[in-house]
Amino acid sequence: MSAPKQITLRVNGSEHPLLLSPDTPLLYALRNDLGLNGPKYGCGLGECGACTVLVDGRAARACILPVGDLGQREITTLEGLGDLAAPDPVQQAFIECQGAQCGYCLNGMIMTVRALLNRKPEADEADIRRELRGNLCRCGTHLEILASARRAVELEGQRRTACAPAAAPCPAATGCATANAARAPAPEAATAATAATVDTVLASTLVRY
Repeated sequence: MSAPKQITLRVNGSEHPLLLSPDTPLLYALRNDLGLNGPKYGCGLGECGACTVLVDGRAARACILPVGDLGQREITTLEGLGDLAAPDPVQQAFIECQGAQCGYCLNGMIMTVRALLNRKPEADEADIRRELRGNLCRCGTHLEILASARRAVELEGQRRTACAPAAAPCPAATGCATANAARAPAPEAATAATAATVDTVLASTLVRY
């Protein structure tokens, strides 16, 4: 690597001056220097998508992106989208549709769908599948992830049109609710189930690995 130099990264709306080699992968700076653990180290080759962030609103693989190439570009990580109190529509969709198992790939799935909706808010099924084809999920939660992405399109439409009535809950026909019904036998368990899902989807993506 080349000698360290002062580099300022614009991340989640704030500027961060760091002493880094320009060759340092952005992922290392985000996790090791800024403590942002949403993006994950998966393959280190830009192949799996776990490290995805937004650069000027577009999806980028942080594990192969040198910090010296970023200049004044705006970087957004999972933490910059929203939080438990006010999640981004894509995060909310993954919560509602329980689009997670181990949670390791979720950063990439959420950020990739966010980038798609930035470009095409009314994305259809073909758009979603094409966008996510480069993101790997080793747990095989593909149906729930696709259902979450479809729900994200609905929620994004609500936000953009400032529609007062809420859209119908994530439909069972999308494949995300059918399996969940079997493990939620009583209505009184709904609150606990929702809290557990929030922990699984959002909190697990923010934990340090």
